[in-house]
Amino acid sequence: MAQPGTGAAKVTLPADDQILITREFAAPRHLVYRAWTTPDLVRRWWAGRRGKTTDVELDLRPGGRWRYVMIANGGFEVAFHGEYREVLPNEKLVYTEVYEIPGATDEGAPVVTVTFTEEAGRTTVTMRTETHSRELRDMILESGMEVGLQEQLVILEELALSLA
Repeated sequence: MAQPGTGAAKVTLPADDQILITREFAAPRHLVYRAWTTPDLVRRWWAGRRGKTTDVELDLRPGGRWRYVMIANGGFEVAFHGEYREVLPNEKLVYTEVYEIPGATDEGAPVVTVTFTEEAGRTTVTMRTETHSRELRDMILESGMEVGLQEQLVILEELALSLA
């Protein structure tokens, strides 16, 4: 059985408008990528332990749209959507990300670049979120996103390992 990854994502702030998240997974990148990009699999990890994912729409191509919806444990809906700008299977995804709150628009949405690199059967995922302002970056950080993210990625690793 593979040894678990690092167990926790490392969150750093390389610039005033950026969040960089890095995490190692004890699974090959094609399995991590598959879990990341297959709607039925995304449903199993995206809500972390904070609720239940109810909808995953994913058109995995440049110009394709995505949308994820969950019902949080408190009974309220949480949804995000965006558009893919770049898709390199098993290597890289670039997409916009909009938190669906009143007044939110796609204009000026954060851009997320996710890379998947593999060494000796282990995958490192890096996610760079560019927000275009320190204020938006800080709002994202203060939202509690890191706690949910850590939960998501633990489940994602377990799921990727189960696909082997």
